Amino acid sequence: MGKTIKGIKEKIEKGEAQIFTVQQIKEMLRNQERISIDDVDIVTTATCGIMSGTAAIMHFKVAEPGKFKKAKKVYLNGVPATPGPCPNENLGLVDIILYGTSTSIENPDYGGGFLLNDILKRKEIEVIIESTDSKTIKTSLTLDKIKTARIIGTRMAYKNYMAFINPSDEPIPSIFNPIPMEGPYKGLSFSGCGELNPLQNDPTMETIKIGSPILLNGAPGMIIGEGTRSTPEKPNLMIAADLHHMNPYYIGGFRTAAGPEIFNTIAIPIPILNKKILANTLITNDNIPLPIADIRDRRIINKTNYKIAWMGDERPSYHPQRCANCEKCLVAERCPTLAFKNTLDLEKCFGCGMCANSCPNNVFEMRTGKVTLQTNNKSIKVPVVCRQSDIKRAKKLAEELKYRIESGEFPIR
Repeated sequence: MGKTIKGIKEKIEKGEAQIFTVQQIKEMLRNQERISIDDVDIVTTATCGIMSGTAAIMHFKVAEPGKFKKAKKVYLNGVPATPGPCPNENLGLVDIILYGTSTSIENPDYGGGFLLNDILKRKEIEVIIESTDSKTIKTSLTLDKIKTARIIGTRMAYKNYMAFINPSDEPIPSIFNPIPMEGPYKGLSFSGCGELNPLQNDPTMETIKIGSPILLNGAPGMIIGEGTRSTPEKPNLMIAADLHHMNPYYIGGFRTAAGPEIFNTIAIPIPILNKKILANTLITNDNIPLPIADIRDRRIINKTNYKIAWMGDERPSYHPQRCANCEKCLVAERCPTLAFKNTLDLEKCFGCGMCANSCPNNVFEMRTGKVTLQTNNKSIKVPVVCRQSDIKRAKKLAEELKYRIESGEFPIR
């Protein structure tokens, strides 16, 4: 017999609802515990990773009325934003669209993701406006002065991701690795939180629908449609939420060999209304395929699964006493989230593994696993050199969503 949303909401109000994080469900499975529809009312799922199709729409004041006609170019900490669509002529106001992948004209390592993280940390942001009447307006602002600030993700939480490898002899720069990926078959990078991912746990979108409430970077938001390039086989979501309510821990920049990217963290509840929905949430990493593509053209050349890809540690261990004070620190140069500068900042750390795969003195130790590939009629083991998703952040937001539902702070629809 099935359940209803109304019935689950009544159980939440009475404090009787059985709510589990997705990681709790998977652990129960690994412990061979029996899970029935009577045991579970809601599963909170989550994912964290690079999501290139992220934009912020903002509206704020930069000058008194009449100081300039309208904005032609806008820069925030050197990161270009697109003014409009509203012209705000002679009002001293601007509307802008900021892309998470936009790169600063002053610093090629700094982009939209890093900027949004700085804004959320209440840092003062430099604003430069070039107007249509040949004026340059310089000012500064903080988040409190940005009246409207919403993030729209045009494609987020992909059900199916790919891993990437370089079969050629020449290093290949791309968005899929912090440095040009060496070859042939020297290392593998991948994205996706596998068994934690919302759409892996509800692949036919029985409960994940337009209008469903979610958490985007800790802020209440909603699904506004299917994402761009979404297909029944490879679905993704279009999501929106207010930047003002986001937590900077869950959103930020990620440097790649092709320029800065942006990462986000999303949590979505799955009400367990029937046996089919429950069965979908019982998928585990060993049953989730991970295609491996040639980094040069995205052609699928091999495959593995998320159990193998996610073998190892969630974070590196740090041993500063081993540091040889190299003239050029490869970790500081390569760390995609700028988590290392003289010391390791665990709040910024993404668990990507780049530090452990770069430091020649084992100052950083981290097991990131190896993938066995079949090539030229032989097996080779390829190390995972970079994870572009973070299960630690995903798990944390899934736990936060569970708490908010239990406390009545988050609506179930």
